[in-house]
Amino acid sequence: MLGRWLRNIWQYIKRNKVKSITLVVLLVWYYFCLPKQLFDAPYATVIESQEGELLGARIAKDGQWRFPAQDSVPYKFQQCIVHFEDQYFYKHPGFNPASIVNAIQQNYKAGKVVRGGSTLTQQVIRLSRKGKKRSYFEKFVELILATRLEFRESKENILGLYAAHAPYGGNVVGLDMASWRYFGVQSHQLSWAETATLAVLPNAPALIYPGRNQDELRNKRNRLLKKLYTEKVIDKTTYELSIQEELPQKPFDLPQTAPHLLQQIAKTKEGNRIKTTIENTLQQQVNQIAKRYYNEYRQTEIHNLAILVVDVQTHNIMAYVGNSPTNVLHQKDVDIITAPRSTGSVLKPLLFASMLDAGELLPNTLIADVPTQISGYSPKNYDMTYDGAVPAQKALSRSLNVPAVLMLQDFGVNRFYEQLQHFKLRDIKQHPNHYGLSLILGGAESNLWDLCRTYSGLTSTLNHFTTHDAKYRMNEFVELNWDSKISRDFGKTTFNKPQVGAGAIWLTYNAMKEVNRPEGDEAWRFYDSSLEIAWKTGTSFGGRDAWAIGTSPRYVVGVWVGNASGEGRPSLTGVGSAAPVLFDVFNLLPKQPWFAPPYNDLEEAEVCKQSGHLAGQYCDAEKQWIPISGKNTTVCPYHTLVNLDITEQYRVNSNCERVDNMITKPWFVLPPVMEWYYKKQHIDYKVLPPFRGDCDDTSITAMDFIYPKNNSKIYLTKDFEGKLQPFVLKAVHSNAKAKLFWYMDDVYLGMTQTFHDMPAQADTGEHYITITDENGNEMSRKITIVSE
Repeated sequence: MLGRWLRNIWQYIKRNKVKSITLVVLLVWYYFCLPKQLFDAPYATVIESQEGELLGARIAKDGQWRFPAQDSVPYKFQQCIVHFEDQYFYKHPGFNPASIVNAIQQNYKAGKVVRGGSTLTQQVIRLSRKGKKRSYFEKFVELILATRLEFRESKENILGLYAAHAPYGGNVVGLDMASWRYFGVQSHQLSWAETATLAVLPNAPALIYPGRNQDELRNKRNRLLKKLYTEKVIDKTTYELSIQEELPQKPFDLPQTAPHLLQQIAKTKEGNRIKTTIENTLQQQVNQIAKRYYNEYRQTEIHNLAILVVDVQTHNIMAYVGNSPTNVLHQKDVDIITAPRSTGSVLKPLLFASMLDAGELLPNTLIADVPTQISGYSPKNYDMTYDGAVPAQKALSRSLNVPAVLMLQDFGVNRFYEQLQHFKLRDIKQHPNHYGLSLILGGAESNLWDLCRTYSGLTSTLNHFTTHDAKYRMNEFVELNWDSKISRDFGKTTFNKPQVGAGAIWLTYNAMKEVNRPEGDEAWRFYDSSLEIAWKTGTSFGGRDAWAIGTSPRYVVGVWVGNASGEGRPSLTGVGSAAPVLFDVFNLLPKQPWFAPPYNDLEEAEVCKQSGHLAGQYCDAEKQWIPISGKNTTVCPYHTLVNLDITEQYRVNSNCERVDNMITKPWFVLPPVMEWYYKKQHIDYKVLPPFRGDCDDTSITAMDFIYPKNNSKIYLTKDFEGKLQPFVLKAVHSNAKAKLFWYMDDVYLGMTQTFHDMPAQADTGEHYITITDENGNEMSRKITIVSE
């Protein structure tokens, strides 16, 4: 049967070649006559919250407010537009012959165009062929293209094209934008009366002008509502209430809930509708916090701030405030979240964790905190004081600069730089020698995005390790995400740590939990409901940048405060300016229990109570959790055995006392310079007793230079007459009553007692400074004098 039918067709083609070829050409033309992309107009960039709420939009390139088409058209609009424009929309093949005939007859009788016979499908074609002159030939072309569109698209898609491109007056195009412009809500939230208003407007968009044509617009709307009631689309109560609703008056502004995120998204997704990961309620609350602190800080001429909130589990952005609600004069459009700024002290936890993980430090290892000069670089603590020696985690929680610099010197600048590259801090891109030791004190720049991603990676590393049988994931430091359609891939599981081990992270976070809280919350640890977060502040040189970054097991919050122009303010500090914002944001988030200890990456060890080193045989020890690699650190170097006489007031040795009369005790002894500052802060520190008068011992260093250090450069200034000004040499001796004798290049300078400060004057060039005490102990330093 089929074969005979095909043979008949073939015979017809052979007998009617010209007709057959013409038919084929027409069919091919008909198939390709409709452009693959019906509308090539640019669209606005639209971002929504994860709940679907509009966060903001950016106008299309052609100056039109035209939103990208939605996946579906609201039911109310479907009913309204079909009943108003095209009653037989779901039945015709793209055109309605009866409507066309009626339109021709009415127009002929009137002598002008009083009615159009176009279907919704034809109107979609007309909208896509913008600029074409209206004529009967153009109508014929629209009819052909409309039938082709019916073959290619579903009725729902055709309605969607119409809803997205219908004109609504001025530069407002499409249902979604019109809903916001005229009613301040999304299209699916419109009432029947509001939807009916928007259904009749494309037919006569000039009616929407506020204060004009109100009666005509109301009559058209009410006629449509009456028709919906008659067709039983709406009930009587709905109809009666709908006709009482007011018409739109003053246009509504679009939401600008996350303008700087919109700005970032538009760089790569211009003309798209993006459902972001932003939580709308949280975003608005964080906006209010930003506004409140901006109004407070601008009184002291601090005009900008930025806040970023990250969900650690997914690395999704939950709230994004790129800048304060300031003005153009103070660069309100600058997105500070991605702007490189001086890091201040926010990198210190990364160094602490890296050294713990490498087995080069224990949490309470004593770090020197004394005046320091390294190759001409002299770091200073923020409060300009020194503790002599301080446990490493206390140095971190108090953000002391000198211990941090000495830790970086031990760890190595190049090595720490490589670690920062693994964390993908992209703005730290100069050669390590460019930064030197200042790298840990704000000598480098980074941005809030990269820093929050880094802390999110550390937190997710710890979380996964403790909940997945001591396993890591290979890609924990994956990029942050703002697109709800994307799920970040954290990589395959492995027993190899990605960057830093879970044990080192947990110990670092414990140290960061003890950071001093902002003023007014000093008693935080006495409240059961207090926030348990690991956090760190930072203040760049000159008061230009104030940072605060905190993490709980579920969230990371980053805050920056300052001036986008780079102007510093003396009142600007991390703990005073950024930390209060941080805690207010954390108070919006669900509270989390503290991090579970990663026991598989920790080891309980005997640690010296006083020095924080692994306990030696003379230490008073206690058990502490340390990283597994920490068992390779050094045994306490500060405890030694001393021999005392029977009164325990003097040291003795076998040269002056019988062995059976000696009392042997362990003693905690710091080097002279560390001891000098340490004993001022620790009244329980016992200075090593002096030797009894008839004894002599030089086995323990009794003195040291505070300033200058060996091979250091001293820069001198000149007075108005061009003469070099003197400088002050400083030293310390373990015996408070000792006398020190000072020499420069074998020339005697003088003697000091109790306070060993010696003014000196010298020409430029190399010199040798020497000190001796009454017992003949001697120490020398080489210095270079340089005049500015």
